[in-house]
Amino acid sequence: MTKQSTQTVEAAAPEVAGEPGTDALEHAIASLMEGFTIEATPQEVKRGNGFADCLRPGTRVFVPWLQDWDYDRTVVACRTLRDAGMTPVPHLAVRGLKSADQLEAVLKRFRDEAGADELLLLAGGLAEPAGPFDRTMQVLETGLIPEHGIRRIGVAGHPEGSPDIPDTELTRALQEKYAFAEATGLALHIVTQFFFDAAPTVHWERSIRDQGNRLPVSAGLHGLASVTTLIRYAKACGVGKSLGAFMRNQGSVMKIASAKAPDGLVVELARSRLRDPGSLLQGCHFFPFGSVERTARWAGALAAGKFELDERSGALKIEC
Repeated sequence: MTKQSTQTVEAAAPEVAGEPGTDALEHAIASLMEGFTIEATPQEVKRGNGFADCLRPGTRVFVPWLQDWDYDRTVVACRTLRDAGMTPVPHLAVRGLKSADQLEAVLKRFRDEAGADELLLLAGGLAEPAGPFDRTMQVLETGLIPEHGIRRIGVAGHPEGSPDIPDTELTRALQEKYAFAEATGLALHIVTQFFFDAAPTVHWERSIRDQGNRLPVSAGLHGLASVTTLIRYAKACGVGKSLGAFMRNQGSVMKIASAKAPDGLVVELARSRLRDPGSLLQGCHFFPFGSVERTARWAGALAAGKFELDERSGALKIEC
């Protein structure tokens, strides 16, 4: 959209006849990226001092929980983010909770100490639960989350499935959440795992919409991490369907110095929203994988419209 000095990054294939024009697609990209969210570990938050230099005020920053941590680090990181003008969104991993009392204590700390009114509710990666909860619905059904001032709840979406959970179970779990949100009026939304090919995610969103989903969906995107890092995380997270496409394109990926931006994914997601006005893909969530600042500046340039879409090649020229 701007004509300032830019860095060229490969993107999607050129448009074909009948596709949205360049201006419409550029506006769709900026709209998709407006209000993007991003993850940062407590260590990254501490080093970045709240990221006020690379994120605009009010940005929702998700703080993950890891299996060998207690929630003290999460609370401290959320408070640092709040003090820096960000909106902290802590993860709550239900399989890591040892009791209902701990659940209530953690929720109280999120609200009273961290100033959080939103969280991302996950089952967590533990093979065996540490306490009475092995599914997120069990925690939702306690009613404790809204009682402690949490007004917005993210839940996980798996467009490419999960290595640990059958597809039928993933479908059933999401359908339970649709019904729960409708019955209670709670503001639930879906955050997907990251991916390398937009097509399976676009297809998945349409399929769950056909099954009754009305919850907004944030597409999980990788940050500007190294190719080696992306492949390692993809294998660990079970991102199988789109990893093959990524690997087939690795020759061109390696030309982009040490990092791969998800620009092609952004273009294709924006294009899909123009083609399908009923799409519930309403934003993007970034998993930076160690590159919070670079990813934040890159995403911020898109959200601010500081880019151009090359009509011939389909490439994005981004002011980083």
